[in-house]
Amino acid sequence: MHGAGNDYVYVDARRLPERDWASLSRAISNRHFGVGSDGLILVMDSDVADLQMRMFNADGSEGEMCGNGIRCFAKYAIERGIVPSSAGSVTIDTLAGVRTVVPHFAGAAVDSARVSMGEPRFRPQDIPVDLDPAISRRAGPIVNYTLQPGDFRLAMTFVSMGNPHAVTFIDQPVEQFPLHNIGPLVERHPIFPRRVNFEIVNVRDDGNLDARVWERGSGETMACGTGACAVGVASRLLGHTGDRVTVNLPGGALTIDWDGAGEVYLEGPAAEVFTGVWDE
Repeated sequence: MHGAGNDYVYVDARRLPERDWASLSRAISNRHFGVGSDGLILVMDSDVADLQMRMFNADGSEGEMCGNGIRCFAKYAIERGIVPSSAGSVTIDTLAGVRTVVPHFAGAAVDSARVSMGEPRFRPQDIPVDLDPAISRRAGPIVNYTLQPGDFRLAMTFVSMGNPHAVTFIDQPVEQFPLHNIGPLVERHPIFPRRVNFEIVNVRDDGNLDARVWERGSGETMACGTGACAVGVASRLLGHTGDRVTVNLPGGALTIDWDGAGEVYLEGPAAEVFTGVWDE
């Protein structure tokens, strides 16, 4: 399944024995010797929500949350009758907390969804990012922090959407930026103890942003839901856009709503590509 080209293999693991899911994710995500995906997402039982979502990146690391993945998760659960389509919403337990997904139907199928993504967090220890204590003690978000990966001097805004993000706005067209060279340097920079997702952004106008994402554990992806949320939040903090913005990514457009306080809301497509059996 994919949300704006950000693709995952989904497995209903509710009745399966526990196994090395990290190794399975590495194998199944390989685009030459496996199925090919940005990672593996498991459907599991939950004591606090309708279902639990566990998400593993292509390198086997477990992620806290995936905005594109959770929309497809809801589609999977509804269309397979795991949760009733009449419920109106699906609550999903993630490592970032319980998230609510409101599906949109085209006939009997879910074609898109709106997700309450939680409140953005800005304290360095919540992201986490290791900064000089004098900076960390400042009230408010850390914006335009200078980081120099390779030959690039970038102004970073740090946002947690349940997982860590570093967002930079650049004048160079995002499609020309050497993300495959600079992305790994930012992801694994020493100031990020749990690594980081990295977004580069152009401001098209006050309602549209163009972005590319280097996703922690997966490399460049066609889209990233939490990344689009972080981009929308950072853009509003810096005064580039208002409460509602469209983030245009290589895989498609995602809509972000944030009024400067409270939860961030994400809207975007959800699609099933194929089903199959993993033969071991």
